[in-house]
Amino acid sequence: MIKQYETVFIATPVLSEAQMKEAVAKYSNFIKDNGGEVVYEEDWGLKQLAYPIQHKTSGFYHLIEFKADTQLVAALETQYHRDERIIRFITVALDKDAVAYAEKRRANRQAKTQQEQ
Repeated sequence: MIKQYETVFIATPVLSEAQMKEAVAKYSNFIKDNGGEVVYEEDWGLKQLAYPIQHKTSGFYHLIEFKADTQLVAALETQYHRDERIIRFITVALDKDAVAYAEKRRANRQAKTQQEQ
């Protein structure tokens, strides 16, 4: 069954810009190559963590919203576990209200970026 999901992962802060982009591309391509559809991506950048994780106090946050089958989510999380660059992640299934909220958030963000230009 195809559902819409949202995954956020935190990458280690010692990565360069190129390494972070490569990690993001790896997971986006993994979703696409396994029958999923990436709906939206958002880079939240380097942020302070609420508590240290693996002796690190900050990390690169990235959000990927996608549509996929439930087996893909399990495979994606296995990939997160195997990658030493990823220090935390969470994947949640979106219900209809969450999908509507995500669409509204995207529209607001797009309007804000157009306004700044």
